Amino acid sequence: MENLNTPFKKNNIFGLGISELLTLILWFGIIFLTWYFMHGADHFLQLTQAAMEKYFRVKYILILHITAGGGALISGPPQFLKSLLLYSPKIHRALGYLYLLAVLGSSFTAVILSFTTAYEVNWPYAFSLQVWVSVWISASFIAFRAAIKKQFLQHKQWMVRSYMVTIAFVISALILKMPIMARVGNMSEVSPSIFWFAWSVPLYVYQIILSRKIKA
Repeated sequence: MENLNTPFKKNNIFGLGISELLTLILWFGIIFLTWYFMHGADHFLQLTQAAMEKYFRVKYILILHITAGGGALISGPPQFLKSLLLYSPKIHRALGYLYLLAVLGSSFTAVILSFTTAYEVNWPYAFSLQVWVSVWISASFIAFRAAIKKQFLQHKQWMVRSYMVTIAFVISALILKMPIMARVGNMSEVSPSIFWFAWSVPLYVYQIILSRKIKA
């Protein structure tokens, strides 16, 4: 278990470690991307049939999914700042609860969407979303359970996995916006493969990194 009382080594003039600065840079980038994609969904706020199309019958579910998803994206990175944890475990814990509540709201609504409107695209599209959200819920629950049991190393590792699945939504959206994807196929054909790739490959790479640390 990681000793939280171990002095934190500072490597720069701002009093933060290099990894912490990288986390902050990543966080600001995620904030921008979250704003970008949520801004692109502003038209849904009109709550009209013309604006929401197939989502009109689940309009409030969709709004909650997008809002809570944005909250999960933004509240995740600060939890990985060790200096914040050492400074105030209460703030770390509060951010953790905020993140988990956001995941709960977004994932619950994602389940509803994946079993309703997703089938209007096709079966592979819906199934890929169902598996994706199942991994998201389970990883987040295991992270929460580990924290409750004070298994802090396992908690940290599962929080990393949970956030990898969270940020996969941004990764998949960015990939699908690439011009080359239009030449590969239409959205209904390409999306399922991109969905699988966005979360499974990062998790696989992370597991390799963990296994190498164990051997070392």
